Amino acid sequence: MAGGKETPRQKMIGMMYLVLTALLAMNVSKQILKGYITVNESMEKSKKNLEENNKRIFESFEHTINGNPAAKPYFDKAKEAQASIKEVVKYIDGVRNLVIETTEQIGQGDTAKLRYLGKIDDYDVPTHVLIGSDAASPENKPNSAVELQAKMNGLHDKLISMLDNMQKDKKTKILEDDYQGLKKKIGSIKPTDSGAEEDGIKLTWPVENFYHLPMAAVVCNLNKMQADLHNVEAELLQVFSGASGKLAIKFDRLTAKVIAPSSYIQAGQPYTADIFLAASSSAMTADMMEVLIGADSASGGQGGTKLPIVDGQGKYEVNTGGQGEQTYKGVIKFKKPDGTYDFYPFSSTYMVAAPSVAVEPEKMNVLYIGVDNPIVVSAAGVSPTDLNVSITGCGATKTGGSGGKFVVRATSPGTCQISVSAKTKDGVKAQGPPKKFRVKKIPDPSAKLGGRLCQGIMDFKKMELAAIGGVGAEIPGFDFDVKFPVQSFLFSANVKGIIKEFPCNGPNLSAEAKGVLQSLNSGGKAFFENIKVKAPDGTIRTLPTVSLKVK
Repeated sequence: MAGGKETPRQKMIGMMYLVLTALLAMNVSKQILKGYITVNESMEKSKKNLEENNKRIFESFEHTINGNPAAKPYFDKAKEAQASIKEVVKYIDGVRNLVIETTEQIGQGDTAKLRYLGKIDDYDVPTHVLIGSDAASPENKPNSAVELQAKMNGLHDKLISMLDNMQKDKKTKILEDDYQGLKKKIGSIKPTDSGAEEDGIKLTWPVENFYHLPMAAVVCNLNKMQADLHNVEAELLQVFSGASGKLAIKFDRLTAKVIAPSSYIQAGQPYTADIFLAASSSAMTADMMEVLIGADSASGGQGGTKLPIVDGQGKYEVNTGGQGEQTYKGVIKFKKPDGTYDFYPFSSTYMVAAPSVAVEPEKMNVLYIGVDNPIVVSAAGVSPTDLNVSITGCGATKTGGSGGKFVVRATSPGTCQISVSAKTKDGVKAQGPPKKFRVKKIPDPSAKLGGRLCQGIMDFKKMELAAIGGVGAEIPGFDFDVKFPVQSFLFSANVKGIIKEFPCNGPNLSAEAKGVLQSLNSGGKAFFENIKVKAPDGTIRTLPTVSLKVK
């Protein structure tokens, strides 16, 4: 039952099969009959190799349909044919196992161990299972040769019908040579009667293949039928995958793409986008694909503006004039191998806005002298790396700039201006008018005694005096971390009716002044006067006098 071209190995197996059949007719010995085992084992290996090869082809075919929609109809037909073939292959497995089980009287047939079975020369039981008692009238029963012949005929007719219907549909049509070749290959599995007679018995297909043959020959015949079916399966997969491949496009470029519903987002609104890998073909040229702006599929792509194709992608660039939302649309005109076209419409929008810039202080809405004032600069549609920022007035300077973040330091009060421009392909362009900021000196701090901020007259308990070791200075609730180190102050107190003064350098009380402070009793008073502190801008400031009264 060979059909189409055969490999040297297949020809050798066929010749061995014919020779062994002839030897059987001559009633050769059981030892020589074991040659069928060799053929059977070779057939088993061939079946396994065919099954693995067909699996690889099928999986490869399946992967192509993701990038080539035209391949799917062929893949679906290949899948349908493969399922029908596998159904008959599985049926033959059942027939073979039944022959072995019945002949050997074992629980489960195993052709891989045929050489270890003891009744490979038995021809009565296999004949009874597959033919029955009368060769002239083979029995039509489950798992019989007659039923097997019907299964094979049904598979043949189903595959031929599928091929004929494929030729009527342009989505699944194959080349005429491939069509005729497949029909011939499928025809090889159709069981046919020779029409000859022997000893008065008509040699039908069931009789020729299974009547009065030893079990070894019957098993070998069944395995050969399965191998023939796998050969047909391989031919179908190769032709169908090849047919779809003629319409395939090789996508050899992968790029990350981000598509957002809008490129203009108001503060407080969420930004959403689809991020994915996009495949394109670098071999796609303008004669294969046209990207047309202003055209549609109804017009057949007529009247549109063609975009240049670079690496399989249309490149769109247009100057922006008017402000507001801008919309453009068009169609991709794709030429198929058969010369016809498919059209893929597209549309998109973008927002054109006047140049605008935002300069925002991170801490307060004014700039302070003598401290680092962090600001963030941004401009709509401009990367922070393309921004030029300059500052004038109040002796202000800037440092930094990474991610649009700067630090401004000023030396005098007044108003400064921050100007922002952007580097573009057409040169440096201003991004809106300069932003003005007030520059002020840092407010005076409050004196601090014993961990308490003090102003005017402060009451302290006798027991709290021990915690006062000197004078500090602090601005309550100020956003900047600023220090006002105390340079000096004058401590005075009424000691036995006499006002004594104790000048102190630095923030701490002198030992004598501290002793006087701690000796005060209820009603006693002390004064911290002429408190000199050094501001962050380097100037010396004098804080108001603090009066301390012991409760």
